[in-house]
Amino acid sequence: MKLLVLGGTHHVGRAIVEAALEHGDEVSTLNRGLGRDPAPGVRALLADRTDPEAVRQALAGQEWDAVIDTRAWAPRVVRDTARLLADRAGHYGYVSSRGVHRWPWPAHADEHAALVDGDPASTDDADYAVAKRGGELAVLESFSGRALLARAGMILGPYEDVGRIPWWLRRLEKGGRVLAPAPAGTPLQYLDVRDLATWMLRSAERGLSGTFTVTGPPGAITLGDLLTTALQVTGFDTELVWAEPDLLGEYGLPLGMEFGLRMPDGSVPSGMHDADVSAALAQGLTTRPLRQTLADTWAWLQAEGDPAPRADAPSPDTWLDAAAEQRLLDQLSH
Repeated sequence: MKLLVLGGTHHVGRAIVEAALEHGDEVSTLNRGLGRDPAPGVRALLADRTDPEAVRQALAGQEWDAVIDTRAWAPRVVRDTARLLADRAGHYGYVSSRGVHRWPWPAHADEHAALVDGDPASTDDADYAVAKRGGELAVLESFSGRALLARAGMILGPYEDVGRIPWWLRRLEKGGRVLAPAPAGTPLQYLDVRDLATWMLRSAERGLSGTFTVTGPPGAITLGDLLTTALQVTGFDTELVWAEPDLLGEYGLPLGMEFGLRMPDGSVPSGMHDADVSAALAQGLTTRPLRQTLADTWAWLQAEGDPAPRADAPSPDTWLDAAAEQRLLDQLSH
C-alpha cells in the first residue's frame, strides 16, 4: 500500500509506521517534526495540523491508498485534514477510543452502546471522550463507506507513553516490597499496540469499513497475571503486597486507577474490562501472548529510556505518595 500516517512518531503511530515498513508498504508521515526522527524509508511531510494551509501545502499533488489518523483532540483538525484527503485517499482509519461511549459503560458492551455527543467542528480540547466522538464524525463526513473507526481499549506494549506498564516496570525494578491493588484475580482487557497496528493496516488493505471495538478478548488475563508475568520476564526481586481497595483509599493511595479499576472517587466502574470484541475478532484481529508484550516493553525501555510524559497523562509518581505506601506496607507486615 501507499500509506499516509498522520502522526507516526509516538506510541500507536510509531507502531503503525514500523508494521507498515515491515510489510513493505510505502509510508509517508505528516507531523510537526518535533518527535523522534522518522524511521529509515519513511517520507516525512512536515506541517502543524492546526494550520489548514500548511497541511494543504504539505499534501499537495499526492495520493494514497490509505490514511491512518491517531489524533486525540480538537475534532476540527481531523475534519480539515479528512476534507483535504477525501479525493486523494481510498480509505481512512481513525484510532478512536472506547471512551466515546456514554458513562457508565454497560457490562459486556459492544459497538452499539450509547455514545457521547460530539461535534466535528469543535476546537475543544477539554473533554477526551467528546473530542474523540467529534473526530469520528469528522472522518465519516468525508469518508462515509470508506472509513474504519477503531475504538481501542487499553493499549499496552512498546512505545506506551500513557503511564501504565512503563511506570509499573520501573516501580518493580526498585525491588523490595511494593503494594498492588487487590484482588489479584481482577480481569483485565488490553491490546498490544502492534496487534492494533497490524489489524488496522490489513483492514485498510482490504478496504474494511465500519466501527469496531478493538481490544483483547475478555477474561484472557487478570491483574495478577500481568504483574507476576512482569516479574518473571524481568527477573526483578520484588514482592507484591496485595491491598484491598478500601485500605488503599484509607491511605490515599490511588493504585488501580492506572488500569481503570477504580475511579477518583473510589468507585469501581462497570464495563471497563469486559467489552464484546467479537466483531473485530471475526475481522481478523489477533493478539499475542502477554509475556511477549511485557518482555518487549521492558526491552524497549532498556534500549531507549523512559518516554517523555504526555501532557494529558500525568505520571503516577506525582500522585502516589511513597511515605503513605510505606506506612501501609508496615501495617500489612504486622
